Parts: sequence; structure tokens; C-alpha cells
Amino acid sequence: MNIKNKKLSDGVVIVRIDEPKTYNSLSFRNLSDLLKTLQKLDKDKKVKVIILEGAGRGFSAGHNLKEVKGLKNRVKYQKLFNLCSKVMLQIVEGKKPVIAKVHGAAFAAGCQLVASCDLAYSTKDALFATPGVNIGLFCSTPMVAVSRKINRKPMMQMLLTGEPIKANFAKEIGLINDCYSKSKLNNEVLKIAKKIASKSNLTIKIGKEAFYKQLEMPLKKAYAYTSQMMTKNMMAMDAKEGISAFLEKRTPKWKNK
Repeated sequence: MNIKNKKLSDGVVIVRIDEPKTYNSLSFRNLSDLLKTLQKLDKDKKVKVIILEGAGRGFSAGHNLKEVKGLKNRVKYQKLFNLCSKVMLQIVEGKKPVIAKVHGAAFAAGCQLVASCDLAYSTKDALFATPGVNIGLFCSTPMVAVSRKINRKPMMQMLLTGEPIKANFAKEIGLINDCYSKSKLNNEVLKIAKKIASKSNLTIKIGKEAFYKQLEMPLKKAYAYTSQMMTKNMMAMDAKEGISAFLEKRTPKWKNK
């Protein structure tokens, strides 16, 4: 199995795509294992935050082109791209926040994976690209995730030229949250993960679901929906505890209920 996970303290789990020889390609096997791992962690009540990383020289170069070339029929191609989409949807629709920790290259479906995560941080020398146009295969599925994080003009430039962008520009256009030196990246990501993990699990779950759903709604419908979600959240024990703790100037004791 090329997907490995390591549980840290405070409910943080690191999930690693561990196939450096293929630059952590998103092959059938790796996608399938990654989907199963994410689904399992999403059901684990002890897990609060997931950090996703790649082994070796970089994050992920996307689909394994040797594998893709060997498929040769429509059914198999469709099966691969459908599986990839399921992984991306699991990240977005899952209950737990997922943070991409990127070094090296995040290309094609690897860039899609970064964009699908709730948060993303990288080394300063990391590169991001949707280079499918260079091999006659437009990055249509990667653009779904990336275009929902950045504006149209930089997205089209990435898609039409296939040229990689550097971490500082990826931060500027909103593809990643921030970039750090190689020596600082791990500690900075862990700091963010632990801060999120210290909050109420229930509140994070309600908020993450509401965030993605309201993005796809017209303004009036979004306000009606989020008013319902705020009411649902307010009825929870953790909201009552959090407000009481704030007023009493003490640290809240979450029940996740």
C-alpha cells in the first residue's frame, strides 16, 4: 500500500502518498487507497485534522502517464477519471479539514489535489501546473478544483500555456495559503493543524459543510441556508459552552455535541 498515515497527538493525522519512484502518481491503486484511507479517517472520532503530503522529491505529478497510455479504451479511462473525482469530492465533502503540505511539484491532478484541500501550504520553491495541453490532454478535471480557488485569467493562463507557476504567485492568486522555507514548512503546517484541532469537532464539521454548500447558491438562498445552519449550530452544547466560556473568561471544554 503506497498510502500511509501517521497519527500525531492532538487528533492530527499525516497521510502520505508514498510512491516517490513515480513522483507519487495518482494511479488507480494510489487513488483507490487514498480514497479508502480518507473515508476511514473521516469516520474516526479521534481524528480532527488531516495533513496530506507526498514522499520523495515532490507532492504529486498527477496521473501515471504510462498507466494512462496502457488503458486504451473509453470504459477504463472513464473509470480512472471518475475515481479521481471521487477522491476530490471526499476531501471537500468529508467532515475533517484537510491540509495540503506541498514540496517540489504539484502538477495536473496533483495540482487538483492541492486545490481540493481546505487549506494548502508549500515550500517557497514549490511549483504548480496544469500542463496537460503540452501532451495533447487538456487538464479538464484538474481545472474544476483549481478554477474554484483562483480567478479566470490566471486559470486560463495555466491551462492554455501549461507553464508552471511559483509558490509566491500561487499564494498571490489564492491557490495556496502561504509558502515557507523547507526548514519551516512542517512546523508551520503542524501549528495550523493543531490550532484547528483545538476547536470543537462538531462546529468545524457544521462550518465546513455550510461553507462549500453556500458557495454554489444564489445570495438570497445562501443567506436562508446559513441562517438555518447557524440555528442548528446554536442549539449544540458546544456553542453554549463556547459562549459561556468566553463570557466567563475561561478555556472552553468541548463535548463535540
